[in-house]
Amino acid sequence: MDKFISNKEKYHKKIDNNHENIASTSFNRQELLEQDRVHIDDPLAISHLKKIIRHKLQTRYNPQAQELIVICIGTDRSTGDSLGPLTGSKLLDFRFRNNTKIFGSLEKPVHATNLEEHLNYINKNYSNPFIIAIDASLGRSSSVGSISVNNGPLKPGSGVNKNLPPVGNIHITGLVNVSGYMEYFVLQSTRLSLVIKMSKIIAYSLFQELREYNS
Repeated sequence: MDKFISNKEKYHKKIDNNHENIASTSFNRQELLEQDRVHIDDPLAISHLKKIIRHKLQTRYNPQAQELIVICIGTDRSTGDSLGPLTGSKLLDFRFRNNTKIFGSLEKPVHATNLEEHLNYINKNYSNPFIIAIDASLGRSSSVGSISVNNGPLKPGSGVNKNLPPVGNIHITGLVNVSGYMEYFVLQSTRLSLVIKMSKIIAYSLFQELREYNS
């Protein structure tokens, strides 16, 4: 018990220090854009994220031959891991002109225990789908608040040592907190305001780009 209390005290001290570092972190817009990333505190974040998504779609997605699916991964039971469900719920509020399908929301989350089931359903019911995966991630304190778009599949659960199937033709991740120490507790202690702001930027950017891309 004493060891647990000691670890917990170290954890809270580390989290407090990280929150202070995050609050004072500045970002270099050009450096982030060169890495296909944006920061949530950038007033032009939505505009730049749209352009990054557009470039990824133009090089990999064929709207005439592929059905577009967005899988938002995470759970509403953990603040940091709720980025996916929050984004999915916001996307479901929009009216897509095309047949874009959204999986994962606050009401019906896609998470570790049902991810494989959803992937099997998609592969069975959709012909040659193009999948955009969205999930939260952990990383360096200097990168907290950044959103990245990458080619290839997402490896969900890797930040908390879970072995889950890879997902997506491209993936969008939001770095919500620091990694390397008691990751489950870190996700639980993540600030909700950061996750909500991040989910809005991802949802608006993706919706606007898909609307323009398919118009």
